Amino acid sequence: MAEPGRPAAPTAPTARGDIARRAAGSAAAGCILAGAVAVTLAVVAGPGPGFTGYVSEAGIAGSAHAATYRIGILALAGALLLIGVALPPGVWAATPALLATGAVFTAVSGAVTCSDGCPLPPFERATTADLVHGGASIAATAAVVFAMITLTVSGPAGPTVRRLAGGAAALALPLCATVGLAMLVIGRGPVVGVLERLILALAVLWGLSTATTLALCKESHAVGSFR
Repeated sequence: MAEPGRPAAPTAPTARGDIARRAAGSAAAGCILAGAVAVTLAVVAGPGPGFTGYVSEAGIAGSAHAATYRIGILALAGALLLIGVALPPGVWAATPALLATGAVFTAVSGAVTCSDGCPLPPFERATTADLVHGGASIAATAAVVFAMITLTVSGPAGPTVRRLAGGAAALALPLCATVGLAMLVIGRGPVVGVLERLILALAVLWGLSTATTLALCKESHAVGSFR
């Protein structure tokens, strides 16, 4: 029997669940690091036009670094799924669902490559593959940002995870709105290129910090939350 004022010790199933969630958080952090490094190497070493182009241009067919880029994207997709698994019980169900949706669209964007230059309307003529790739990339980003928002208001996630999500969402929303407007008004160029990279970097930093926080949590989810 637990002493008054002290929480009861976690049961064996609860303890096993906590260990599994921490392991998922650790795996997610590893996937994010590996994926981010792979994509960065492909972008830096690839034939793309620098900040005036899209990150996805590193994965076009025929690029010497296309395989590295796709592996990195798939690793990031896996990380989103693992973060959803690592979340504590009681978190709003929309959060892991949005993370899973983001993972699926991220994988699609990596599997369906765009043509040279990754053209997108309204200023460029796009192929069907370009539209599928671009649409999947946009949907993946939107799903991740909405997952941040839902996590912000999900109490069982704990204050640290909620603060990380809230801060990332507060930065991501205006960046996404700005890049969307820029694509419609001015099209491809350094403005869109820099904004795209900022959004992706923010998503990676949020994912890594959240996964690390979940992996390092030592307190049973049955009796408390993150500090």
